[in-house]
Amino acid sequence: MPPRASLPVNAAETLAPLMRKSKSKAEFQRVQSVWLRATLNLEDDQIAIAVGLSCNTVRCLHSRFRLHGEEALIGIGRGGRRRQNLSVEQEDELLHPFLDEAGTGGILVVNPIKVAYEQAVGHVVPKSTIYRLLARHGWRKLAPRPRHPKAKSEAQEEFKKNSPRSSQKK
Repeated sequence: MPPRASLPVNAAETLAPLMRKSKSKAEFQRVQSVWLRATLNLEDDQIAIAVGLSCNTVRCLHSRFRLHGEEALIGIGRGGRRRQNLSVEQEDELLHPFLDEAGTGGILVVNPIKVAYEQAVGHVVPKSTIYRLLARHGWRKLAPRPRHPKAKSEAQEEFKKNSPRSSQKK
């Protein structure tokens, strides 16, 4: 096994204030994992147990800290849309004519949106992609029920004839 690469000389002094400034548990764990190595020179598996991360994550954090400094430990995690076909702005541009029509009282039909999306992307996509796209842009499928599924019309007519209010109107 090759020897461990050393951290910068002043790592412990720069990491201590970062732990106090961390805004989330994940951020604190990332900073603490590097701080434990810089101050106590613990092994990666010991740090992983103490902090609650995997050994591989601890090694990756140490490597990123050596390469990029404290910016690698602060902020949000990886996240993001890595498998997107279109950016959010492009999706908004694609949906604009359909949403304008639906906003004026028209019905939003998924099939024409799917065809336009496939033309923009250049390949076939499942319908679920279009439903997720609509959800991402604040649309949801709403359809009013014509009547309650358990409604009984005979009971409703009976209530209308024999309710206490129906006798008061006359």
